Amino acid sequence: MNRFVLADCTTVDAALSQLKDGAVVKAGGVDLLDRMKDGIEEPPKLVNIRNVAELRGIRETPQGLTLGPLATLAEISEHPSIRAHYQILSDACGHAATPHIRNMATVGGNLLQRVQCWYYRSAEFTCIRKGKDLCFAFDGLNQYHAIMEYDGCPSVAPSSAAVALLGLGASVDLTSAKRGKRTVGIREFYVVPDANPTKFTVIEPDELLTAIVIPRPAPGTRSAYQKYGEKESFDWAIADAGVVLEMDGNICRRAVITMGAASPVVRRAAQAEAALAGKPITEETARAAGRLSIEGAQPLSKNAYKLDLFPVAVYRTVLFAAGLRDRDPSAAG
Repeated sequence: MNRFVLADCTTVDAALSQLKDGAVVKAGGVDLLDRMKDGIEEPPKLVNIRNVAELRGIRETPQGLTLGPLATLAEISEHPSIRAHYQILSDACGHAATPHIRNMATVGGNLLQRVQCWYYRSAEFTCIRKGKDLCFAFDGLNQYHAIMEYDGCPSVAPSSAAVALLGLGASVDLTSAKRGKRTVGIREFYVVPDANPTKFTVIEPDELLTAIVIPRPAPGTRSAYQKYGEKESFDWAIADAGVVLEMDGNICRRAVITMGAASPVVRRAAQAEAALAGKPITEETARAAGRLSIEGAQPLSKNAYKLDLFPVAVYRTVLFAAGLRDRDPSAAG
């Protein structure tokens, strides 16, 4: 790990004033310190925002919910209102990593973590994500990689919180000392690697993630998230699904189905959503949504198993969200 200066900040303005000359933000530091230990990043300065009180908290408003980016995954998963009205988010944060990490890791850090592709994470490989015109995963070990919407890089979206927040129609506030605040939707927050392989989000070097805003769900909304992994818990997902259902009795007025470990950025399964709209949620309609969630998928040499796993993940999560089955005992976490 390289030598660096630590700037300990207690206000947003102080933190913004430090974001120059290659400085990077540190909150919980879980992913950042891993990248530094692996030699992927060597920032000259870390701007510690852990003690910025105005970036903490979970606030309910008439319009919905505002999360401070320093809210921990544990705080979000255990919050009574989130568990009651935003179950997809409670599920996603409550089944990420381990209890120890959830007590330290922040929701902002979860959104900003980098891909877990082992070629990107290894200092021994200089891949397309590091500025070279080469991806080792296509001809290499690709069992955890994308099956959809990839071209130059098949690494997958790692954030469980993003899967939930996309389903809830959330947005993030980004603040710069020079340009002020701007608001960006969760899907637009992430940069498709084909557009710019070395840039993961639209956040600029002088910007700070200052809030996550979630609109109030429509009446009759039910939601759920489930993660599937090789290990019983604490591993990153090899398939995960988020489902938000706006129900009118037993009829689904509107559905949102999100997937994380299927593509380089979190995605919505539009065809699967359309299969549920205006229909009752049943075994038949849930299975149809599962099948349609991977329409157009192109697996790599070692990850065709995802063609079977994702439809099951979506199908079971639809039924879980609708209250027609309990949480899947096969799900991780």
